[in-house]
Amino acid sequence: MKSSPYITAQGMAQLNEELEARWQRRRDVVKALTAAAAEGDRSENAEYIYRKKELRGIDRRIRYLQKRMPDLRVISESPDDVETVFFAAWVKLETQQSGEVEYRIVGPDEIDQKKGNISLDSPLAKALLGKQVEDEVTIQVQEGRKTYAILAIRY
Repeated sequence: MKSSPYITAQGMAQLNEELEARWQRRRDVVKALTAAAAEGDRSENAEYIYRKKELRGIDRRIRYLQKRMPDLRVISESPDDVETVFFAAWVKLETQQSGEVEYRIVGPDEIDQKKGNISLDSPLAKALLGKQVEDEVTIQVQEGRKTYAILAIRY
């Protein structure tokens, strides 16, 4: 299944920064690769082998970003109804198992568990969309069913 094409303005800025950093890193790796290649026998040159592998990884990510970024749709405005859960909302939830948690619904390219960013494509985000404060949602997880109560919504 294809992932959602939505992204926040901050997420797009981060992808642009990453792409620029990858291009800079690629230039540095190419210089190091050239120096390693000049050292002689490439088949036993660990530095050369390592840099070739690193270059492949960088090129793979650059290709992905160059293909993905034009398809993304930046959502930067808050919705008219700020009391309903939509894309880019911060949602404070209460669950019996883990107490209070807060998540932000973002595009799949912005997922970051440390920041509390969950994908619009995740089961929890899908269940939350269109809900309001005091609504409850239940999702199926590996351990069984998990119920969340919406405590607050902010943009």
